[in-house]
Amino acid sequence: MGNYLVRRLLQAIPLLLIVSVVLFALVNLAPGGPLSGRGTSRRLNAEQIAILKRQFGLDQPVYVRYVFWLIGNDWTKIDADGDGVKETPGHGKGILRGDFGNSYRTRKPVIDSIKESFKNTAYLMSVTLSVVAIIAIPVGVISAVKQYSKFDIVVTTLSFIGQAIPEFWLGLILILIFYVWLKNPITGDSLLPAGGMYTLGMGFSLIDWTKHLILPVTMGVVGWVTWYSRFLRSSMLDVIHQDYVRTARAKGLTLNKVYYKHALRNALLPLVTIFALDLPYIFAGSLYVEILFSWPGMGRLYYQAAIDRDYPTLMAILTIGTVAVIIANLLADIVYSRLDPRIHYD
Repeated sequence: MGNYLVRRLLQAIPLLLIVSVVLFALVNLAPGGPLSGRGTSRRLNAEQIAILKRQFGLDQPVYVRYVFWLIGNDWTKIDADGDGVKETPGHGKGILRGDFGNSYRTRKPVIDSIKESFKNTAYLMSVTLSVVAIIAIPVGVISAVKQYSKFDIVVTTLSFIGQAIPEFWLGLILILIFYVWLKNPITGDSLLPAGGMYTLGMGFSLIDWTKHLILPVTMGVVGWVTWYSRFLRSSMLDVIHQDYVRTARAKGLTLNKVYYKHALRNALLPLVTIFALDLPYIFAGSLYVEILFSWPGMGRLYYQAAIDRDYPTLMAILTIGTVAVIIANLLADIVYSRLDPRIHYD
């Protein structure tokens, strides 16, 4: 297993390099640019825009910018003051040394913004995925065990409805019901907040934080619960008709042991693969949640960076997303081997 992981990590290096070249070219060669919005502003004239281009290094060819982004520019001189003369030693170390550069918008290190945003997204997604697992796994198992029962029919109907509802529309409906219509009968305030992580002007409170989580988590949970419960139901139906399950039942094991210990373990194998492939989409799905509920996470940071053409922030988020996909697939392989001892990677 150890040799397999090392081999996979070594294979990921050229893959990451190729993906970074493609992403950097797409981002930097797209129409517009970091100064396109500023160019229409009355506060900046053509000369000021030219100075900013030289300061940001945007006057350099794309391949030079890529080299600086990759390995840094502390080995050469740059035009830091934008006067057209490269006289200042560069200070960028490049992403190979963990330096994602400074944001064009805030002029602050990108890594600082990402640390704060990632922490907030991790809070949101860990709660969302926990709720998805708590609901989807037992619902999927019971639907399979009680196939065509009333429970199965109700779950199937709700699953189709849940998958058909647009996520963004669901979020708006939740805000309309729990923020606009329903009020606290004692205080007269809205039943649940419609945005943010905390109530402004208040210190941290677990109750307040939980109330801010309810609507974003609900919006994120509905679609994924319906999808995973239906997938697990199909997987369980394949497994519970296998000979080893019938043998376990013939030995007199309780149904809970047969279904949850023996059958579920094998039924989860394809689900692990699907989950690993879905993981980037789950975090991408948080983009809509974070925008709608003003949640200061990675999705909202990505949206703001895309609007502002903030290349360093965009490239940092895209690179981290690519690494996350590779790590998710590696984790899927590890979980595979743990669930099924017959699988060996050495």
